[in-house]
Amino acid sequence: MKIGIDIGGSHIAVGLIAQQGEILQKEEIDLVGKQENIEDILIQTIVKSINKMVQERHMKIEEIKKIGIASPGTVVKGEIVQAGNLGISHFKIVEELQKYFAVPIQLTNDAKCAALAVKQYGELKPYENAIFLTIGTGIGGAVFWNKELLRPKKYPGFEMGHMVIQKEKGKPCKCGKRGCFEQYASITALKNRVKEEYGLEEMTGKELYEFLEERMKEEEMKKIIEEYLENVAIGLGNLIDIFEPEAIGIGGSFAHYEAIFLPILQDKLSHILFNHEIPAILFTKIKNDAGMLGAV
Repeated sequence: MKIGIDIGGSHIAVGLIAQQGEILQKEEIDLVGKQENIEDILIQTIVKSINKMVQERHMKIEEIKKIGIASPGTVVKGEIVQAGNLGISHFKIVEELQKYFAVPIQLTNDAKCAALAVKQYGELKPYENAIFLTIGTGIGGAVFWNKELLRPKKYPGFEMGHMVIQKEKGKPCKCGKRGCFEQYASITALKNRVKEEYGLEEMTGKELYEFLEERMKEEEMKKIIEEYLENVAIGLGNLIDIFEPEAIGIGGSFAHYEAIFLPILQDKLSHILFNHEIPAILFTKIKNDAGMLGAV
């Protein structure tokens, strides 16, 4: 048995995972409105969730062979160096968790974890050269070349969400730059645009989806979706022109919008690609479990 942990921008998921990737049990905890003392909240949440699952299954902690953590941002040697969307910097999460569990613990960037899961268990399995993007609170990514995950020497790398797509008066990003891809193409960006246009208060991901689905034939909503997907296409088009992948896998909250987004996205890509060849665009069915599976 292994424990997979996926730390997201708005929630944390902790799962008990069997050898072949089967999720036997899962706990999901909302992090919205819990930015203060977030490091303590993460540790307490993880410890409580693991202990709960072990007790409910009448297991011993020694039966857990590994704990894998998928975290947003820059992670190096057991430390979350920077996770802007969570307001975390230089947090030695592995060291803190080792105080509670005498089990091997590994920390990896969440987009890389999700990519590994989709490559091993999901839609990217048949492809040698592929890109994976997780689009949700922010945007992360990974690249596979000749079936192998590309790994830079120092940091996780391939920070696709932080390539600049809007130079002039670009929106400020928590990374310190302006005009980053994720400021225009994340689900957070879409949600903020919808809230602004319709004068709405805070809404959940499910509420956003339902709102879009109900109003997608309205001219104003059509305009919002068109502009949003144009920004998504600009970022994707850059990546396709550079890496020439056979396929692009898309996960995160964006994966729930396949029926609404895919035809429009393909049309916009057809007009901007250097060689005009659109690779397979695959919305992963693993969705929000990918980070947790890849972590182990």
